[in-house]
Amino acid sequence: MSSNLQQDLQQKTNQEMKQNAKQDFQQESKQSTQSISQSMKRGVVLRVEKYRLTLLSTAILCGLTACNQTNIEPLEGSEKEVHTELLEQEMMADRQVSQQLQKQSSMQSKQLNYAALSSAPVSSRVIEPPVVAEKMNTENYSVSLSNPVKQVSSNPLSTFSVDVDSGSYSNMRRFINHGQLPPKDAVREEAFINYFNYQYSTPERIDTPFKVHSEVANAPWNNQRQLLKIGIKGFEIAKADLKAANLVFLLDVSGSMNAADKLPLLKISLTMLTKQLDENDSVAIVVYAGAAGVVLPATAGNDQQTITNALNKLAAGGSTNGAQGIELAYQIAQENFKEGGVNRVILATDGDFNVGTQSIDKLKEMIAQKRDTGIALTTLGFGQGNYNDALMEQLANIGNGQHAYIDNINEARKVLVDEISSTMQIIAKDVKIQVEFNPQQVAEYRLIGYQNRLLANEDFNNDNVDAAELGAGHTVTALYEITLAKTDNKYIDESRYQTNALTETSTDHLNDQELAYVKVRYKQPNSDVSQLISQPVMVVDKITKQSDDFKFASAVAGFAQLLKGAKYTGQWQYQDVINLAVESKGEDPFGYRAEFIQLVRTASALQ
Repeated sequence: MSSNLQQDLQQKTNQEMKQNAKQDFQQESKQSTQSISQSMKRGVVLRVEKYRLTLLSTAILCGLTACNQTNIEPLEGSEKEVHTELLEQEMMADRQVSQQLQKQSSMQSKQLNYAALSSAPVSSRVIEPPVVAEKMNTENYSVSLSNPVKQVSSNPLSTFSVDVDSGSYSNMRRFINHGQLPPKDAVREEAFINYFNYQYSTPERIDTPFKVHSEVANAPWNNQRQLLKIGIKGFEIAKADLKAANLVFLLDVSGSMNAADKLPLLKISLTMLTKQLDENDSVAIVVYAGAAGVVLPATAGNDQQTITNALNKLAAGGSTNGAQGIELAYQIAQENFKEGGVNRVILATDGDFNVGTQSIDKLKEMIAQKRDTGIALTTLGFGQGNYNDALMEQLANIGNGQHAYIDNINEARKVLVDEISSTMQIIAKDVKIQVEFNPQQVAEYRLIGYQNRLLANEDFNNDNVDAAELGAGHTVTALYEITLAKTDNKYIDESRYQTNALTETSTDHLNDQELAYVKVRYKQPNSDVSQLISQPVMVVDKITKQSDDFKFASAVAGFAQLLKGAKYTGQWQYQDVINLAVESKGEDPFGYRAEFIQLVRTASALQ
C-alpha cells in the first residue's frame, strides 16, 4: 500500500515540476518576443528619422543652390559618387538589420513550437509507414504439365505437330534477368530446345524441303534411361532469293503499351525489319486501341523513310480492341495480296485484348478462316505485367505463323534480321511427326515438350487436320526419354495379365535392329496433299561418343525440366546443366549458348 502512495506522490510531483517548467519557459519566451518586437520598432523609428533628416538636408541644399548658384558650388563627380555610396551602404545596413531581426524571430518561433511538442503527451500507437500498392501482375499462361511416361506395349505410337516458336525461352530470359524464376507454366521445353541451331545437314533441293536426323545416347540425368533425338533441318533460302512480301503491321497502341519495353521497343524492332525489304515488298500499318485505323497504306518496302516516319509517330493511349484491328489488318492484306508471294499479318502487342471483342473462340475462328486464304499470322509479344502468352501462342499456331517474345533489341535482331528467311518464308506446311517404338527394344517413352502440339494418332494421315509450318532454314528438334526393354529399372511395372505373345512369336529381324520408326508428313506450300518421309532409328549396341549438339540439347532440355519442377530428372542440379553445357558449347558465333550458361548460373543463384 505504501509503495502505491509513494508512486502516486512521485507522479504528482513530476507533473507539477513539468508544469512549472513549462510556465517558466512560456514566460521567458513571451518576454523575449516582446523585447525583439520593441527592438524592431526602435530600429524602424531610427531609420525613418534618419531618412527624414536626409530628405530635409537635400531639400535645403537644392533651395540654396537655386537662390545663389555663385555662393554654393555643386557636388563634383567624385563627391557625388561618395555621397551615393554612403546612402547605399546605409540602406544595405538597414536591410541586414531587418533580416537579422526576422531570423531571430523565426528561431524563437521554432523554439516555441519545439517546446509545445516536447510538453505534449507521447502517443503509444506506432505510426505505420504508408502502404504502396504493388502493380497487379495479370500475365496469362496456359496450363503446361510435363508429358507422362507411356508404355510401348499399349501405346507404341507418338504423334505431334512440329513447333518452331521460341517465345517461351526469351520470356524466361526476361524473368531471370529481372531476378526471378519464371512460372512453371511459362516454360515450354520444345521452345527452349528449338531456340538454338544445330548442325544438321541441309537438303540439296527445295522439292525435298528437309532432312530427318536421329541420334541415341544415355540421358544425362539418369543412366538407366536413354535419349532419342530427332532433328529436322529445312532447306535454306538466301535473303536475296526470298519471295516478294505483302506485310501488314498490326500494332497495339493502347494504354497498356505505354512502357519502355513495349511500344518504343516495338518501333525499333519493326524498323529493323523494314530495312531488310526492297521495292518488290510492301508494308501497311494498322493500329488499334479503343478503335482500329490505317496509319500507313500499302507502301513499297524500299520507301523506308515513309515507313519509319509512320512508326515514329505512334503513341500509346486508350483501351484495347484487338479483334477489330485483326479484321482490318486481314482486309488490308487481302487487298494487296501477292500471288506466289509472302502474305502475312504481323501482330505486335502485349496480348491484353480487354475491350471490344466478342470471345476468344470467335477470334480464333476468324484467324483460321483467313489462314485458308493464304494469309499467315505472326505474333510478336512485348512487355511484362499483363503479357498474355497463352493467347499470343495460340493465335500464331492457328494462323500458320510463328510466335516470338521480344525482350530486348538483340532478340528483335535475331528474329527479324538474322532469321528473317525462317520467319517470313514457308517451305512446308502442316508438318507432322509420328514415331513408332519397337516393343522388343523399348519398354517406355516420354516426349519432352510439345504438350500443346500433341495429335491423335489417326490425325497423322488426315490431311484435313492442321499442323505447324516450317520456315526456310528452320531446325526442329524433339527429344524422347526412353527406357529400353532389357532394363530392370522401369517407371511402370509390367502388367500381370498382359500377354507377351507378340514379342515371343515375332521372328522379324527388324525387331532386333530397329529401335523406332520415324515418319514425317508435310505439304508443299501450294498443295493440299501431303507427302511422306520415313526412316528407321537403328539400335546402337555401344554408344562411343555423343555429338556436342546432342549434349547441348540435353542440357537445355534438362534446364527446362528443372524450371518446371524436376519431376523426371532425379538428383540432377543446375550445376550439372552448367557442366554439360560448357563441355558441349561448340561453335557459338552469336553467343546464344554462352548466354544460356550465364542464365543457368543466375537461375541457380535465384533458386
